[in-house]
This record gives sequence, C-alpha cells and structure tokens, in this order.
Amino acid sequence: MKRPLRTHGYRAAAAVALACTITSTTQQAAQADPQTLTEVQARLRSLYRDAEVATDEYNATDEKVIRQKKRVGVLDDQVHVTEAKLARLNSLAGAAAAAQYRGGGLPAELQFALASEPGQALDNVGLALQTQRNTRNLLTDLTATRKEVRSRKDAAAALLGRLRASRRAMATERKTIEQHIAAAKTLESSLAAKERQRLAALEKKEADKAQAKWESTGILKKVGTGATTAGKKAIAYATRQIGKPYVWGAEGPNSFDCSGLTSQAWLAAGVTIPRTAEEQWAHLTRVPVDDMRPGDLIIYFSDASHVAIYIGNGNIISAPRPGRYVYVSPAASMQILGVVRPDA
Repeated sequence: MKRPLRTHGYRAAAAVALACTITSTTQQAAQADPQTLTEVQARLRSLYRDAEVATDEYNATDEKVIRQKKRVGVLDDQVHVTEAKLARLNSLAGAAAAAQYRGGGLPAELQFALASEPGQALDNVGLALQTQRNTRNLLTDLTATRKEVRSRKDAAAALLGRLRASRRAMATERKTIEQHIAAAKTLESSLAAKERQRLAALEKKEADKAQAKWESTGILKKVGTGATTAGKKAIAYATRQIGKPYVWGAEGPNSFDCSGLTSQAWLAAGVTIPRTAEEQWAHLTRVPVDDMRPGDLIIYFSDASHVAIYIGNGNIISAPRPGRYVYVSPAASMQILGVVRPDA
C-alpha cells in the first residue's frame, strides 16, 4: 500500500492550497501519495522556472537601460561639440563680414581694379573667395551634422524612455516574481521533513540518471580538460562563492542569481560579458558541447534562461534557484541548450 504524503495538519494543507493549488483541494494535498510528490516537484520547477525567466528578462531590460543611457550621453556630447563648432564658425564668418564692411565693403572685382598691385590683389581676392566658399561649405556640413546628430539623439532618447517604461513595468512584475518564489517556498515548507528528504532524493535520482546518460555517450573523453589562464581565474572566483545564497537579480558579493555569478566570475578574470543568460547565449562564441573546456559556460533550457560555469570532470558551479545556494552539481542535471566561450 502506498504511504500518504504527510504534512503539518490543516496549516500545511492550507499552505499547499495557497501555493497556486498544486492539487484541486486541500484534502487531496493532505492525502497525497508518491505520485502527488512528483506533481509537487513539477509544480516547484514550474514556479522557480517562471521566476528565473522573469528575473532574466528584468536583468536584460536593466542592462539595456544602462547601455542606452550611455549612448544618449555620447550623442548629447556630440551635439554640444557640433553646436560649439557652429557657433565658432558663425562667429568667424561674422567677423570676416565686419572686416569687409570696415574695409569699405567694395566688391572683389572693384578692389582688383583699384589696387596698385593687381597681381597681389588677384591673389588676395582668390584667397578670400576660396575662404568664403570653404566657410559656407563647412557651415552647411556642420548644420547637416548637427541635424543628424540631434535626430539620432532624439531617437535614442525616445528609446531610452521606452526602455525605462519597460523597466518600470518589469519592476511591477517583481511582485509576480516574488509571489512565485513565495508560493514555491510555501509549498516546500508545507511538506514534512521526511517528504522534503524524499523530494530531494527524487531530484538527485533524476539528476544522476540524466548525468549517467550524458556520460554514457563518452562525452567526458572528448571535452577539454585544461582551462585557459582567464578560465582558471573565472573558476576560482566561482569556487569562492560556493555556499552563498541565490537571490534573484543579485550579482554579488554576498548573493547571486545564475547569470550574476557567471558574469562576475568572468569579470574577475578580466573579461566583460553580458549580464543575462539569454544575452550570454546570444553574443558569446558558441562551441560544440564535446569541444567545451573548463571555464566555458553551459546554457540551459530552450529559452536560454539558466547558465552555469563548467569546471571539468562533468561538473558545474551554479546559482540554481531561490532557496538554494551556489554549489557544485552534475553538468547534465538540466536540459543543455549549448555552450559558449567568453574568452574565444
């Protein structure tokens, strides 16, 4: 006979119901069997995955705001430089016109006719006309440049405004993320200690099975075993963070999310990489899984929402999810999407 999944009475049953109704009624939760434990595991994964995806999106938006703000600043500086050049050139043109007026304002042809040394006058007139043409051309070019830069700045500022609005919307979504995390934690805490142990054992069994299947392909005989100097530094940094808690959106020094850990690890090695798992997958050099080496980053799930640093011997260091800590785990315990190399 299947043993029931025990909880802490009515309070536990209510907690399970609060956790987004893992079962249809609290009575079902209280009388759950091992099959329901599998459902609990699936629900926890769903809640934490939703939180991780939302976290990555929030971090990506934040990074875009930072980059766009810098771009707007650069364009603003270009506008100021262009306007300063225009102001100076207009001033010089005005001074030249005033000098011509003080000199009688005579047309160049008449000055040539009245000059005592026509040859020198011709040279002066030619130089003056050329200077005027150059000034007019430069004024035209600078005016066009100012218009273009201003247009680019306005467009960049408009995009910045949209990104900031998106970030504000994502900040509102923090409540949803936190609710997912809270629901998952409530669900976990509603389980009796023995059932939490069973759940942990179930997760470990699945991870070991996936890892064994991965290793049975002979992959570890193909992958590299030696890290580059930068890769060693990145691994050393990640190793020092073992035991620190996962906190969504964190990038150290006291807590990390998954991509916060990998980006800071490689920053410690002197290599700047994108902040989020999705951006790391999109912009870093991809290498075949069987060509990876220690220090490379393994990207997980079809939406590239999780990342870890490969440390060799089939293991990774990662910040897994809320409620967990930075730790060493089997590389194939999650669905591998691919591998990227920060120092390629």
